[in-house]
Amino acid sequence: MGGGEGFRVVAGVDGSELSPFVLEWAFGEARLRRGQVRVVTAWAFPPVTVGMEGLIREPDIFPQVARRLQKEALKRVDSEGVQVTGDVIQGNSAAVLLRAAEDADLLVVGSRGLGGFTGLLLGSVSGQVLHHAPCPVLVVRGRSRASGKE
Repeated sequence: MGGGEGFRVVAGVDGSELSPFVLEWAFGEARLRRGQVRVVTAWAFPPVTVGMEGLIREPDIFPQVARRLQKEALKRVDSEGVQVTGDVIQGNSAAVLLRAAEDADLLVVGSRGLGGFTGLLLGSVSGQVLHHAPCPVLVVRGRSRASGKE
């Protein structure tokens, strides 16, 4: 967990509709504990099979899009009074977040991100970090579409 530099919160942001809620919780906890927030966005090249290599014409677009998504999510929340850093890291989302959480006191993630299985109760990344994180994990859920409740 974090050293003597104050309470450290890592927030996983992927540009999904839960990203602003993840950041609100992360900044709220950091304010309460006089801590800091490290916003982490993971990105990876899409899987490519034989014969599809030519589809990725601009490989630099992936980290650029990840940076833009992180920046847009940060614009939507109040970070005043909290030291914040942002990292955009290539790799599997769960692995990137677990590495980032190695010196954290809290890891905040959404319950579902941009993956294709939106009907699952808990996403694969949040499930993996819950089971393997070296610190407490806060999983932020969105509002129910049917009831409008959280």
